Amino acid sequence: MKTLVIVESPTKAKTIGKFLGKNYTVKSSMGHVRDLPKSDLGVDIEHEFEPKYITIRGKGELLKSLKEAAKKADKVLLASDPDREGEAIAWHLKEYLGYPEKDCRIEFNEITKDAVSNAVKHPRPIDESRVEAQQARRILDRLVGYQISPLLWDKVKKGLSAGRVQSVAVRMIVDREDEIEAFIPEEYWSLHADLQGENGNINAKLTKIGGKKADIKNQEEMDKILAGLNGKDYVVSSVQKKDKSRHPVPPFTTSSLQQEAARKIGFTAKKTMQIAQQLYEGIDVGTGGAVGLITYMRTDSVRVSAEAKAMVRKFIADKFGADYVPEKPNFYSKKGKIQDAHEAVRPSSVDRTPAAVRPYLSAAQYKLYKLIWERFVASQMKDAIMEQTTIDVTAGTYLFRATGSVLKFPGFMQVYIEGRDGDSSDEEGLLPVINEGEILKLLKLDPKQHFTQPPPFYNEATLVKALEERGIGRPSTYASIIDTILARGYVVREEKMFHPTELGKIIVDLLKEYFTQIMDVEFTAAMESNLDKVEEGSVEWRKLLTDFYGPFADMLEHAKKEMTKVVIMPEESGEICEKCGRPMVYKISKFGKFLACSGFPECRNTKAIVKETGIPCLACGGQIVERKSRSGKLFYGCNNYPDCDFVSWDKPILEKCPVCGMQMVEKKFRTGGKSILCPNKDCPSKEQEGKDSNLTKKTTRKRTTTSKKSTSGKTTKTTKSTKSTKSTTTAKKTTTRKKKDAE
Repeated sequence: MKTLVIVESPTKAKTIGKFLGKNYTVKSSMGHVRDLPKSDLGVDIEHEFEPKYITIRGKGELLKSLKEAAKKADKVLLASDPDREGEAIAWHLKEYLGYPEKDCRIEFNEITKDAVSNAVKHPRPIDESRVEAQQARRILDRLVGYQISPLLWDKVKKGLSAGRVQSVAVRMIVDREDEIEAFIPEEYWSLHADLQGENGNINAKLTKIGGKKADIKNQEEMDKILAGLNGKDYVVSSVQKKDKSRHPVPPFTTSSLQQEAARKIGFTAKKTMQIAQQLYEGIDVGTGGAVGLITYMRTDSVRVSAEAKAMVRKFIADKFGADYVPEKPNFYSKKGKIQDAHEAVRPSSVDRTPAAVRPYLSAAQYKLYKLIWERFVASQMKDAIMEQTTIDVTAGTYLFRATGSVLKFPGFMQVYIEGRDGDSSDEEGLLPVINEGEILKLLKLDPKQHFTQPPPFYNEATLVKALEERGIGRPSTYASIIDTILARGYVVREEKMFHPTELGKIIVDLLKEYFTQIMDVEFTAAMESNLDKVEEGSVEWRKLLTDFYGPFADMLEHAKKEMTKVVIMPEESGEICEKCGRPMVYKISKFGKFLACSGFPECRNTKAIVKETGIPCLACGGQIVERKSRSGKLFYGCNNYPDCDFVSWDKPILEKCPVCGMQMVEKKFRTGGKSILCPNKDCPSKEQEGKDSNLTKKTTRKRTTTSKKSTSGKTTKTTKSTKSTKSTTTAKKTTTRKKKDAE
């Protein structure tokens, strides 16, 4: 029998084709083949929201070839991705091909030979409920977008659009800015004591006064405390040691993968999903050809198959020893209602270590695969055991506390430690031996004034986390949500943080006033829950749309009558267009603000906004300015360009390299902190960022020198360095190319 297998992408088709024999033909549909028309609503509201599907432009020849291939085959199997979108693609293909066989749908969680071979043996019918859930979501989005957007064109300006989920995401970002602007800082004080014991020094914090929590609001209260401590003995009242377990975290879901990739390797949600798709669909890793390196990357579940657990437990025992393997496999569950159709995101084979596959992967693929692999392995390892020491020191009615810990057993931390949002510098140092009853010598009291801080702006990780926690959208849509609100100019990303634009604030205010339900976070979350119920078969999709559309239609009619026109005045920059003499104004693209001539369209002059840094260019005497590349990445260049071609991704400083004379730069790391280094790749003094991989892992994030004794007995300082394999000429050419690309 000849069998035709249809998948979504050419890469997937190529990978699967190698697993199946000569009796199988594998072709790609190149994603969706039918959709609602772009030119009109495409939904018959009068006839129970019947959708009007058309063939996607450009897919005619492809569909014709698929139909011809289906006629030649004895059997057709539809192997699109194992989710709602994939199910809908399979349904549209079946409808177009007119394929009568009921059991034609196959799916697999990983693209490996065993998984694919097993799937083709067990076809099933297309899941109508899953298709209806996708269809209901598509129609909902169309009803909102295609009916609110023309209203915004009329009342605000042409080219605007509104989305059912995206608009709520913009509201969250606007609300966060409002919260930050309305925040009133409150003063508070802390007091630390540097104390000397027989075996070493400790730093203890004032935690209690008279048995109550120390709550110091101002300097007057602090002065009273300092006066009360005058002449007091600092006596060790308690020394407690106890073991504390730290548990590993579950393997990745779609959401947690996006968050952790943003924290640890600086990927946007969009980039994470693009790279994960490549790892899932197949990479040629030498022996055996292309294979899917990870399981399906769109999942809410932290579940792992029994086979995968057995595989990783054996690997851990062989690699780290039996002491690192828990008595029973670790089990994880996720709070709330989830889609549990697929396993967590994990490597398809734990034996394909990051080091083993690195030669076959791009830098981005390697980083993401390593993250997924390490997280999965660590999730099935034993707890880490920390010995925590707490020392209480009493001075009259005042109690100071010092805490420290030492790692007794690394457990899962041998492989992976989860990243954190915000300040994560909570690691405790090792304390000296201090005995109960010991009287410590006061070296210094260190009172400090603080102010409470507002919540931070959302970044890629925290926005994804907030969307998931509030039930807005699905994890598989977070990347497109963020991409869309940036592209529309409602939000900009500055210093990795999301800020609403003036346009975004105006749209949010209008939609909040006239489309209360659409902009309500809880209503949007409830709609997501109802779409899940459609997939489960407990809610009928047409009823869901009917219940939604009645109130929505009323709001739409009210808005058409009552919404007043909004005039958005361009923000003047104070600069004059050098081409026509008219004022330059600020405009917004998905990469942020830029300058444009107010005489558009007669004058189309645009340019990037440059900020003078106050740092002179040591090459020509000009000024170093901040610029943005076409992709929105910040870089630094000389304002005398093109006469001076100095360019750097890192911020230049006033110092020259003492060895080669090139202007030094300040290198910032994703994990925090910075280092001063020479950008000349051939300079012997340069501490190369790619070489010193430990640099980014140290909490101090500083360049380190190590002291050691020479053979003559003298102490010398040595700095780690690596010889560059590139010549000076090559380095200059690379710099010039970067400059041209950035400009």
